[in-house]
Amino acid sequence: MVKIGNFFFHHRNYLFPFFYLILFVPAPQITQYYTFVLIAGLSLSIFGQAVRILTIGLVYIHRGGRNRKIYAEGLVTDGIFAHCRNPMYVGNVLMLTGMAILSNSLLSVLIIAPFFLFIYQSIILAEEDFLHGKFGPDYEKYCANTDQWFPRMKGLGSTIHSLQFRTKDAVFKECNTTYLWMTGAVMIIAVNFFRMHGKSYFEAHLPVLAWLWILITMGYLSLKLIDKKKLFFFSKQ
Repeated sequence: MVKIGNFFFHHRNYLFPFFYLILFVPAPQITQYYTFVLIAGLSLSIFGQAVRILTIGLVYIHRGGRNRKIYAEGLVTDGIFAHCRNPMYVGNVLMLTGMAILSNSLLSVLIIAPFFLFIYQSIILAEEDFLHGKFGPDYEKYCANTDQWFPRMKGLGSTIHSLQFRTKDAVFKECNTTYLWMTGAVMIIAVNFFRMHGKSYFEAHLPVLAWLWILITMGYLSLKLIDKKKLFFFSKQ
């Protein structure tokens, strides 16, 4: 599993376009009532995004590795990491599952989402193998007090209130992820409107979806401009 995890870590950036493409493949539907999966899928994706934002805003940890290989300078055990060893991956899985539900596709929910859970579990095992080798007893002690996936809720409120939320990091480090999944969500909703309700229903709602995507894009481009030009107090230093 460690070798598999290292493989997926090295190639993970190529996996997500594949995931998005699968969401648009015609497949048996979850339900005829799209409003239900729309609300459930968006809610789960937003919750996953919130987990990522909270994690980054309290204590940011770079997960990009080095030369697309697993690497860590130090052992991070503060913030949300004090309650869960992989809160960013938890957020990712919630977002991916939410998008799978939003697609109203049994293929996505029953096959693709579990497959990506397997990918993340493999990557986690590979990362833990590296961290065990580098930090030894300190990492073993950390593992004994925190779970891989399920956050320890006790003391979570105190942890959040004890640290300063860094809006700058949360906004700028997450703007790409937020824009990508929101753009994907608008496209998935549009496709399902057409498939489930026909051309006239799709055309009636297309202006609303188009304006929603334009607003999302304008917000994203504004943040990128602010970041590039070093505008306002919360831009990068």
